[in-house]
Amino acid sequence: MSGDIACVDLFCGAGGLTHGLEAGGVPVVAGVDSDDACRWPYEENNLSAEFHARDVAELTADELTSWFGGAALRVLAGCAPCQPFSSYTRRDKAGRDRWGLLSRFAQLVEATHPEVVTMENVPAVRKHGVFRHFVDCLQNCGYEVWHEVVDCADYGLPQRRRRTVLLASLVGPLRLPEPASDTPATVRTAIAGLPQLEQGERDDDDPLHVASRLSSLNLRRIQASRAGGTWHDWPNDLIADCHRRATGATYQSVYGRMRWDAPAPTLTTQFYGYGNGRFGHPEQDRGLSLREGAILQGFPSSYAFTPLGVHPQFKTLGRLIGNAVPYNLGYEIGWAISAISGHRTG
Repeated sequence: MSGDIACVDLFCGAGGLTHGLEAGGVPVVAGVDSDDACRWPYEENNLSAEFHARDVAELTADELTSWFGGAALRVLAGCAPCQPFSSYTRRDKAGRDRWGLLSRFAQLVEATHPEVVTMENVPAVRKHGVFRHFVDCLQNCGYEVWHEVVDCADYGLPQRRRRTVLLASLVGPLRLPEPASDTPATVRTAIAGLPQLEQGERDDDDPLHVASRLSSLNLRRIQASRAGGTWHDWPNDLIADCHRRATGATYQSVYGRMRWDAPAPTLTTQFYGYGNGRFGHPEQDRGLSLREGAILQGFPSSYAFTPLGVHPQFKTLGRLIGNAVPYNLGYEIGWAISAISGHRTG
């Protein structure tokens, strides 16, 4: 296979997948997301791609064809919203209604037949009929389909993050490469060099390096916490009432500090909140800053999320960062695709 590559990134978010694909040798020409908050960081950091604030359910095959242009190898990428497939929301009707986005993804593939399709989602997606239907549609269209659950920490991400990755090809077998190293990146290698912060403090040189404010009670709790420990280490007067009950005694994955010499735990959209998981800084008495969360998600330390002079909003940027496809995974996917196209750049 030879000739130009063009990729369209559906559900592109703030651009983690796009940025990784580009670095791996796959040029991205368009990103699509219904959340307009993604526009500025996506376009600011991915200059060759145009952002389209659109509902993927409303896209047409003609639009995709026009964005692909005359590329010899067309790549359709996407991470349909994962919340409908998580254990937290899969019984919720609103969540189930969003499963249709994966079916719409399949319809766009059937209508345009891009040479390569890639999809990323939570591990549990493979248990659902809509995923099996997606795979069946690809195979019926002649694609060779590979999918597997991988841990992004095996590909250089300083975070334990298990994801389903699917690669489908009309131009030969395609799969992720084997991990290059058995030694994962750690929290220390990722964020130890950032300036120290107090809780509620902002770094003057990087507006994204800002920590949320703690209540007086939570400040006492994190001061009593050790790296890798749990709230069981606290004095009795600091333990929350809900954890004193038998039903809450086993919930140990909240109010914890990360360990320096291990990958971070899986980040959520509320990683900046000390009480929302094991998201306490290993040493400093605070939760993760937005910049630290972005770095642990694989974003380069220079990745801009807000214009100069605009203070970042925790809830908005927590959503954009926590929902992102890690850059490292995007790079590996791009590397695999560029290899079969003859356009490897890294």
